[in-house]
Amino acid sequence: MSLIHTVVGKFPKPVRELMLKHRELLKFGFVGGTTFVIDTAIFYGLKLTILHDRPVTSKVIAVLVATIVSYVLNREWSFRQRGGRERRHEAALYFLVSGIGVGIYAFPLFFSRYVLDLRFPDVSVTYQELGDFFIGQIGGVLVGMVFRWWAFRKFVFPEENARPRTQSGSIGRSGDSENDLEEEFGHS
Repeated sequence: MSLIHTVVGKFPKPVRELMLKHRELLKFGFVGGTTFVIDTAIFYGLKLTILHDRPVTSKVIAVLVATIVSYVLNREWSFRQRGGRERRHEAALYFLVSGIGVGIYAFPLFFSRYVLDLRFPDVSVTYQELGDFFIGQIGGVLVGMVFRWWAFRKFVFPEENARPRTQSGSIGRSGDSENDLEEEFGHS
């Protein structure tokens, strides 16, 4: 039994049913959280070292790396049962949607720095960094995630149940009966 099945199996039945119903969104959120950490680490790693005068460039590079990781995780886990497109076409659409997402992610940081002038010497370094984090990181990621969730389901992975359920214990779409819950999430 996988770690996910073990953890989810500890929740009460109504919570497990809710998690099963929204498993795709939960997985997408988990992938988003993981890539948020990757994005943040790369963004600050670049911004505080070699690209200290180029925060928007740092952000774009960080988002691009996180997007590549996101594609692999979303394709193989979050939207595992969805599809309906040839893989090349799917990947091209994923990166097109993600490219639009890069602009959406970067815009709040750009707005904060260059429209609101939340940058040193106009404000203290502390305010600059707080603005970068809350407006650029948190705000940009939240707006970008909402856009990407909608666009991935609408354009990139449009068909539900396009790929068969595997026998490896992955959580697929087979129905919402009690037996499916027990099989997918373990016994109460």
